Amino acid sequence: MLRMEVAESGSGGVAAAVAESASPAPSEAAMAVYERVARMASGNAVVVFSASGCCMCHVVKRLLLGLGVGPTVYELDQLGGGAGGRELQAALAQLLPPGQPAVPVVFVGGRLLGGVEKVMACHINGTLVPLLKQAGALWL
Repeated sequence: MLRMEVAESGSGGVAAAVAESASPAPSEAAMAVYERVARMASGNAVVVFSASGCCMCHVVKRLLLGLGVGPTVYELDQLGGGAGGRELQAALAQLLPPGQPAVPVVFVGGRLLGGVEKVMACHINGTLVPLLKQAGALWL
């Protein structure tokens, strides 16, 4: 199993580093999907992986827009290339804690922040805006 470095970790590693856990080594195809996620996640200060009909995805996007952030949004159900969106969604689901929905998934500064619960928790406890500022998504 693979995991992305979490945004609050504060470690000085590569922003979208994919680290191995104790699980068996993933296949080359799985690694290619995780590498694609890492490239996409590091393409902007804030990246949201979403599904066009998902109400919680809409909530996260509206929150970020309301804060003045212009995230890059990937609608996984509308990505071309056949099963590409489904493969990405499956890879993203592996990065989140068990039991959480596979979308939305938010990356800030190339690092995994989490799903809707994590984003809302950070917003409520006041840590979301500092994370966004640190990533260069907000200037105020």
